[in-house]
Amino acid sequence: MPDRSLASTPRDDRPILPPSGSTDAVLTEGDIRSKESYTSDSGEFATAKPLYRRPWVWVLAAAAVVAVVVVAVVVPVYFTVIHPKQHNTLSTGAASSPASSGAGGKSGTGTSSAAPSAQTAVTTGGDGSTVTMENGTTFIYKNQFGGFWVNNPENPFDNSAQCNSWTPPLNQSWTWGQDRVHGVNLGGLFVLEPFIVPSLYQANPGAVDEWTLSTLLAQKGADQLQSALEQHYDTFITEQDIAEIAGAGLNWIRLQIPFWAIEAWADVGVDDTGNHVAEPFLARVCWKYILRLLGWARKYGLRVNLDLHTIPGSQNGFNHSGKSGQINWMNGPMGLANAERSLYYMRVITEFISQPEWRDLIPVFSMINEPFLAKIGRPQVESFYYRAYQTARGITGTGAGNGPMIAFHDGFSGPGDWAGFLSGSDRIALDTHPYFAFNGQANREPVNTTADGGDGQELGGQWPLLACTNWGKMMNTSRQNFGVTFAGEFSNAINDCGLYVNGVNDDTAADTAYGPGCDYWENWAQWSDETKQGLLNFALASMDALGDWFFWTWKIGPDGTTNTVRAPLWSYQLGLQNGWMPPDPRVASGKCQHLGAAMDPFDGTFQSWQTGGAGAGVIAPSATQALAWPPALSNVPAADQAQLPQYTPTGTISTLPPPTFTASGVTVTATVGNGWFNAQDTAPAVTPIAGCAYPDAWDALNAAIPNGGCQPAA
Repeated sequence: MPDRSLASTPRDDRPILPPSGSTDAVLTEGDIRSKESYTSDSGEFATAKPLYRRPWVWVLAAAAVVAVVVVAVVVPVYFTVIHPKQHNTLSTGAASSPASSGAGGKSGTGTSSAAPSAQTAVTTGGDGSTVTMENGTTFIYKNQFGGFWVNNPENPFDNSAQCNSWTPPLNQSWTWGQDRVHGVNLGGLFVLEPFIVPSLYQANPGAVDEWTLSTLLAQKGADQLQSALEQHYDTFITEQDIAEIAGAGLNWIRLQIPFWAIEAWADVGVDDTGNHVAEPFLARVCWKYILRLLGWARKYGLRVNLDLHTIPGSQNGFNHSGKSGQINWMNGPMGLANAERSLYYMRVITEFISQPEWRDLIPVFSMINEPFLAKIGRPQVESFYYRAYQTARGITGTGAGNGPMIAFHDGFSGPGDWAGFLSGSDRIALDTHPYFAFNGQANREPVNTTADGGDGQELGGQWPLLACTNWGKMMNTSRQNFGVTFAGEFSNAINDCGLYVNGVNDDTAADTAYGPGCDYWENWAQWSDETKQGLLNFALASMDALGDWFFWTWKIGPDGTTNTVRAPLWSYQLGLQNGWMPPDPRVASGKCQHLGAAMDPFDGTFQSWQTGGAGAGVIAPSATQALAWPPALSNVPAADQAQLPQYTPTGTISTLPPPTFTASGVTVTATVGNGWFNAQDTAPAVTPIAGCAYPDAWDALNAAIPNGGCQPAA
């Protein structure tokens, strides 16, 4: 993603739905389970004798028509408005029974009911249906691809919604290699990047990342930080956005969350002036909004790749890690301590999303975003990945259905370097982020000229074919040699033009653009139809080459000065509205072949262990013998490696709480869970060791190693 992320080396079972233009339909459990029962082609009707010549038949027919009209109009009104507590059973999207939650655990307490009780009817709707949001406002759901939403007040974990006809609903299995990921990121929502939400940074001069933004907002008054961020969380992405994502033919979202959704520490060490440093982040407040968004994703049948985007100490030094500047994760004097803290947060998240209420909604957990492998070191990153894998599978157990697939980023080294990594492991995926924008070149070659390759009738210049040749073979080879591989990020940005794309302080002509000429790319209103067509072809080629992908990002907020989007190459929504993103991403299929690119196609068949089948979790000892924990860290003298500061596992666990449901007149009968999947996982949280003089965990590369007292008791 921006802020100088490096360029990576380069069934159509449509259910019966309300007719287009209709309002919400009311379905019972039987309706959702057996929509095929609505068909009228059975033999019973075929054998009926024609009676149309008999006069009394016409009288009865007229009465029947009136009765049908009454039923069609009055009954839905009765059940949805007059009598909302009509007795119904739960839909097939009910959460799985927690009795066998895996790893010997239990899902914990929650609101449940052993005996039937009065229940509100399930509401659902397809294209043209009216959706009423929690604030009372409405919008029309537009989905021409057979998608339908489901709202089940008594069972908020109902997984029967379907985003489109070719994607399995959440209560059916996703098959890697056959079902394809067409996704979008929700960048800037819970991790506030300057180029995505520029107005917040413009209103707070001096803010360059969420650390400084939080500090400056807090200085304005006791409640200013919480007020500003809650306003943002509440409005930047709405339920209508999620509905539009489903309506755009997309089927996944990649959701960025910060570690401070769990907690932030009031003391992370002492800076070089002797002052204790507190993390300024707004702790735990975003979690309720994360839960709300997950509920919306479930309602519209969108799967979620949950992405832990920020890491204590920073894993890459970019602004989207929490704090720009130094890398203090797996690097330098506080590298090990920050890694231990990271593993704890990964454990807390894994415990939550492995609960039966969430595992079908969140099939992928991206455990760490974009660690800067070239600066941290491959042995260090690989060793941590193995440790994180052990942490997760120690909670979930192995095999399909036991917790999420675990995704690891390639560290900007390219997918090819990860062939064979942890061979035999259970469900790990490789995430790569291919961008032309950060390859160090000006990239001013036009897109409004004839595309290279193809039939000479398309636009795009060199860019569509470059996407195919650089990324297509790379991705398919990785699927063959590593396993499940997807592009967690890509965009339409052929260059790095755009307000704050390279950070707040890096927007000079010489730096941001690798040269002049960015004005055109920042002002989409002046783009010609030819430019838009060229960008569209580049997007289609990128999608086809990558195969499984998440565009970065759904929405870019307006500039606070001009009230316009000044990084338009990064907005899927804006491109969809104005013609440079496809209304149906499936049309990308075959684009690279059409352009003459050699793709080395992947046949869609993964080895059984790669997707949780036979052999999953059986890793050969030779594959891990070099992955000792902890590894020697860079920027630490060899003599000091054994004295690196650590944290002690004696703290109190900060469990992520389940949602609360307070709708008037509704009793939730589904199990809610308690945020902790495996009841046998009872180890305490990590916490600082009393008496250790820790250096600032976010600014420690030049700090001295403390003299003793900073290792946990044996």
